[in-house]
Amino acid sequence: MPTTADIEIHPVLCKTALNKLNRKIPYGWDLNIYRGCQHGCKYCFAMYSHDYLNNADYFGSIYVKTNIVEILEKELKSKKWNREIINIGGVTDSYQPYEETGKLMPEILKLLIKYKTPAIISTKSDLILRDYELIDELSRITYVNVAATITTMDEDIRKVLEPGGCESSRRFDMLKTFRKTNASVGLHVMLILPLLTDNYENLDALCYHAREANVHYMLPGTLYLRGKTRTYFFNFISSTFPELYPGLKELYKKEGADKEYKDRLYKNINMLRDIYQLSSAYTKPIKDKIHRD
Repeated sequence: MPTTADIEIHPVLCKTALNKLNRKIPYGWDLNIYRGCQHGCKYCFAMYSHDYLNNADYFGSIYVKTNIVEILEKELKSKKWNREIINIGGVTDSYQPYEETGKLMPEILKLLIKYKTPAIISTKSDLILRDYELIDELSRITYVNVAATITTMDEDIRKVLEPGGCESSRRFDMLKTFRKTNASVGLHVMLILPLLTDNYENLDALCYHAREANVHYMLPGTLYLRGKTRTYFFNFISSTFPELYPGLKELYKKEGADKEYKDRLYKNINMLRDIYQLSSAYTKPIKDKIHRD
């Protein structure tokens, strides 16, 4: 995994800031201010997005859309803009380490405030706390969701799975802090890795900390492997957890785990959510806020 000093930063110009989504999900637009991500997650689905750049180093080559603030304002002030929900960082984390010096997110948030535009922000970093006051202000104008993606409470495992992310405990502290705002706050357990993070003890620990942080919801997601991600992930397992390799290859003959495995997994998750009184309805805060406004 490259160190901060080894990261290559490439300034690029974008033609559009917002990407229209056609899937049936609660938000209609994606906004990604970076290409590539320093968090280095071994299960990252977005490695494919460097293909058109002819650059295979998704974790070490970060492309910064230097004009994205200017382009976004043009799009938000258009008469065609209906203040739909924007998902910020659906492909790359907007609060990856470079953002500490890049400081694009504060300018993005100021535009969302100016044009009263709702947003969803999910991150593996507590750098988002730097922008607490801006997010707090936006949350009192329109719908905002702040979510932490957390896969495990075992720091030894987290360090090899997500070497560029911050400690899981810090992410939970971040969620607890944002509960002081009017934002919807959620835990995204994504992705759940068979034989590594799917054990009852880990899921129980995640639910316990979610309850302590008083999150509005908990949203799980299972590992899905295809394309470059599949090759990268299995190479990682083979070298780091060779004893798990045969079992994972058997479980992932296709892109996703079989129904029997998922049924067992979600049975445990649903039981734990009931025990800790965690909601699974992550769209409810959206409907409540948007409809009320």
